[in-house]
Amino acid sequence: MTKKRQRVASTAAAATAAATTSTASSRRLSSTAAIIDCELSDKTLTQASQKPSPRPPSSGAGAAVFNDSSLADVRLRLFVDPSPLNSDDPESPSATESEVVLYLHSHVLRRSKYFAALFSDRWQHDRDRGDESNCGDGDESIRINLGVPSSIESGITVLELLYSGDFLNTINSASMALDLLPVALQLLFEDCVRSCVRFLEAVPWTEEEEKRVMSLIPMLGGEESKELLARVSPGENNSCEEMLYGLIVAAIHSHPNMALVKAFVAKLLRDFSSKDSAKRVLERAFEASLKVVKESLEEYSSPDFRGDHNETEAIQRLNLHTAMTNSRHLLWLVERMIELRVADNAVKEWSEQASFTSDLQRAFRDDAWRNIVPGLPAVVLRCTFKLANAVATGSILAARQVRKKLVKDWLPVLIVCKDIVSPMSPGNKMLYLELEETFLRIISTLPMTDAQELLQQCLSFSTRNVEDCRHLVTAFNTWFRRAAHPPPN
Repeated sequence: MTKKRQRVASTAAAATAAATTSTASSRRLSSTAAIIDCELSDKTLTQASQKPSPRPPSSGAGAAVFNDSSLADVRLRLFVDPSPLNSDDPESPSATESEVVLYLHSHVLRRSKYFAALFSDRWQHDRDRGDESNCGDGDESIRINLGVPSSIESGITVLELLYSGDFLNTINSASMALDLLPVALQLLFEDCVRSCVRFLEAVPWTEEEEKRVMSLIPMLGGEESKELLARVSPGENNSCEEMLYGLIVAAIHSHPNMALVKAFVAKLLRDFSSKDSAKRVLERAFEASLKVVKESLEEYSSPDFRGDHNETEAIQRLNLHTAMTNSRHLLWLVERMIELRVADNAVKEWSEQASFTSDLQRAFRDDAWRNIVPGLPAVVLRCTFKLANAVATGSILAARQVRKKLVKDWLPVLIVCKDIVSPMSPGNKMLYLELEETFLRIISTLPMTDAQELLQQCLSFSTRNVEDCRHLVTAFNTWFRRAAHPPPN
């Protein structure tokens, strides 16, 4: 983190006096400064209608009472000096807001390091040497013009806190802390700054309050702003993606109310501002689930029979259950990727699964899965249908080799499933028919030689009633019509 902007008084008197303050305090940068003005007119200094009532003395201030003119040695004209911190705020006070004159005590004001520098021995010495004729009326009170970046009321409250020190009862909302903090920063009132920051660290913010916090953070030191920054700044560049990935994993793996959580995460993905980030997260989850399914089917198709028979059987059942569970996860992920139109890499990955499809065929020819995971073929083929249909409809623009391999590798799985699943449920029958039609549409996009090779493998789509396989008839008629075209000149 870069060095924070220093908060220092900008007037010549304050700048000279600040040389005697501590190094930590000198790093504070004040956007406005008090102006020592011994020539301020009595008329301006005695606006009784704007003068707050004297406050009772506090134990911390001894006999001094806030705004008590009888014992005050400082007359302070407080006004609003518009600051860059609130220049964009339509509700920020303007420079024309009414001003107020306060009667204060230098020994109390010294609790602010800004005033301590202002009243330092060096400044006092320069003032004495300047001859009291500067004040004109013989009044020895120190006269100060103080412009504050927020409201008059905030300036008065911060000055009152120099007397009372009652931060706990005064700072009772995020809005109050944000109103007081710019003034406290300007006056180098460290106790008030710490109290405001601690309060902001501990309470929730509205969106508007968060914007104000962000505008004030550059004015704070590294340690002061650490907790505030931690709330609004990601720890890593890819923290959004990590959050999304964690939500997806929770939704598909471990949350007890899975359906509702999946629906919620699906909405988050739809509304997420970065489509590329959503794509990377979904692809990461897709690859992880696909890897588990492939490994489980590989172990099921090539079991190790060297152990106990019962143990081997238990492992086989576990492999099938694992493949089934993660195939469901794959289906949900595929649906989300297609919904967001980011499934191009998933289609390519699905088309390069020659080994996986061979394991599936071996597994489905074994009757063991029927009593353990009877829905596995349908889930796997539904993933295939979703991806293939996105290709056939143009939602995903896949290269020719990807289209060819998608049909070539997964067509045998469809054929095996049709042969072994008996009796066929209405749901499965519709799924198989839809996948047949989709494969045939993809075949129609391929060169004649590729289409000829694949169409010959589709004869199993035929049925006793030709009317039930019109999609197959249409596909062959299309191929023969094209084959009969005369070659171009």
